[in-house]
Amino acid sequence: MIARGERVDIIANARLTGADRLDPFGDEPVDVHLDGGLIADIAPARALPRRGAVLDAGGAWLVPGLWDHHVHTVQWALAAQRTGLGGATSAAHAAAIMATAPVLADGRRVGAGFRDALWPDAPTLAVLDAATGEIPTYLINADVHSVWLNSAALRREGHFLDAGGMLREEPAFEISRRLNAAATEVVDPLVSEMARDAASRGVVGIVDLDMAWNEEAWARRLAGGFDTLRVDFGLYPAHLDRALSEGLATGDPVRGAPDDLVRVGPLKVITDGSLGTRTAACSHPYPGDPANHGLLTVEPDVLVDLMTRAAGGGLACAIHAIGDIANSHALDAFAATGAWGTIEHAQLVAHADIPRFARLRVGASVQPAHALDDRDLTDAIWAEQTAQPYPLRALADAGANLLFGSDAPVSPLDPWAAMAAAVFRTRDGREPWQPQQGVDAAIALAASTRLGSAEATGLEPGATADLVVCGADPLAADEARLRGMTVAATLLAGRLTHVD
Repeated sequence: MIARGERVDIIANARLTGADRLDPFGDEPVDVHLDGGLIADIAPARALPRRGAVLDAGGAWLVPGLWDHHVHTVQWALAAQRTGLGGATSAAHAAAIMATAPVLADGRRVGAGFRDALWPDAPTLAVLDAATGEIPTYLINADVHSVWLNSAALRREGHFLDAGGMLREEPAFEISRRLNAAATEVVDPLVSEMARDAASRGVVGIVDLDMAWNEEAWARRLAGGFDTLRVDFGLYPAHLDRALSEGLATGDPVRGAPDDLVRVGPLKVITDGSLGTRTAACSHPYPGDPANHGLLTVEPDVLVDLMTRAAGGGLACAIHAIGDIANSHALDAFAATGAWGTIEHAQLVAHADIPRFARLRVGASVQPAHALDDRDLTDAIWAEQTAQPYPLRALADAGANLLFGSDAPVSPLDPWAAMAAAVFRTRDGREPWQPQQGVDAAIALAASTRLGSAEATGLEPGATADLVVCGADPLAADEARLRGMTVAATLLAGRLTHVD
């Protein structure tokens, strides 16, 4: 039996799948021969001698390694220590949950995952204080764009007390940055555990968009033996001058690292808020609040300047845009600057803007699970919007490159759940939501790989041996089978990062 960490020479008795296949094998089992981290040959089972370490796929399906194109790594890892609030049905309920939440080693209670947009009562300082007392208590919204603090936490963080205790956008992000600045001996083991869990789901790589200077953290982890995932790490505007002065460019490996497993990723710019916090920049106002069209947190001229400087220094751009106004400005900035990269989220897009993604070669880095998380919010809060919410099929039909992710911890790091959401637009037995925006399984699988839906997902000699052996054909699986896909093995350049 081959163990995790060992290199595989042959994946035997595997079946191939994928769209636009050119191989002659059909459903017949094949042996995939590996050498030097690459696919060396694919042949009918036992047609060539089996020399070296053999992983018997037993007739299971072989697909390219999966990527999650939007992860907040430390925040996702720390979620294991935080009290889940996804089931909170009201402000009072959330406060009651936190009243009995464990106190962390730093003396704080931290909960995450609440969705207050449809609560029957408003979050107030009085409600939270009554339940939590003098222990500093922090409740992080599922969308991370707002944080509800009690009086003790507000005092600890140096904020004035007000009636709500709710911080939004940049003040909320600053609280998250402080909460995420946990000790290395706490964070790094949790990141390693998160990575092993991701590998067990067939993930070989992530785009890490933690709000920090990430190079040093990843260099430290690599030096400590981290070898489970490929990582492209993002930068933020606060670090752009440093990145440019030090010559960092997208695709460069971490400086001083023993290998090229971790590389510089894009400049991440957050240009508007979120649906759940009712701050996404939209063309029509939010219900009951005619003055509220959301927030542009970065003005268009500032965005153009940031993207011009980034592109000039060799950095790709990942532009957070949720509302239709934010998406329009982001596309305008790509057109004006010649920058390359992605729009992150693209949750509400004007119909006229949808074909611009393909024309400008801007990737649509989207999180299909959010469509199901937010379906009730979308129907209630964006009912008067005329732009298209979660336009996966429209973007694909227009030729845009889709890149799937989770935005973990906003939704779990699970590419199979993302694919199921994209294809079937439902879970938990509910009727499909806007099924006309579902994509076929071949697009969903391709969007879950390194280069996205615009690239073929076929396996061929010469390709990097980032591979997954899975228990069903993802192109033929029903919703339950796709969502619950079993992964027998995950390989990173031919090395096992997971094996059952």
